[in-house]
Amino acid sequence: MIKKALLFTALVLSPMSYAAFDIITQNPYARATPPNAITSAIFMDLINNSEQDRTIISATTSAANKVELHDVVHNGDIMQMRKIEQINIPAHSQVSLQPGSLHIMLFSLLKPLVDGDTITVELTFDNGEKQVFQAPVKKVMDGMKHHH
Repeated sequence: MIKKALLFTALVLSPMSYAAFDIITQNPYARATPPNAITSAIFMDLINNSEQDRTIISATTSAANKVELHDVVHNGDIMQMRKIEQINIPAHSQVSLQPGSLHIMLFSLLKPLVDGDTITVELTFDNGEKQVFQAPVKKVMDGMKHHH
């Protein structure tokens, strides 16, 4: 009887846990930092294979004390980074988080991010779902290679 209850629970919950995997994180990386830096950023391509628009409302990592979603606004020759409340990923499309555009900003790093290391990142969506992925730490130019 207990086995049947556990199986039933697993079947009922499986669509909920699967839903977050409709979003694929492709080419994620965190920017390596010099020894005294206290900020960094995470970049990637987010691919939404679902029938519904998806919205990221926050991100966390144990590598930093504070994490924010950011965008860069271009005002003539001036680029200004600003905090945003969400990142929308339309159904059946892709959104790129890259330098000079959308990204996940890390503040108050607990230690330098060293090329070759990996950090764990958790995304939270507006429907309450969470998705965890691994972001390798890369030097700036190494990380940007897939964007060209």
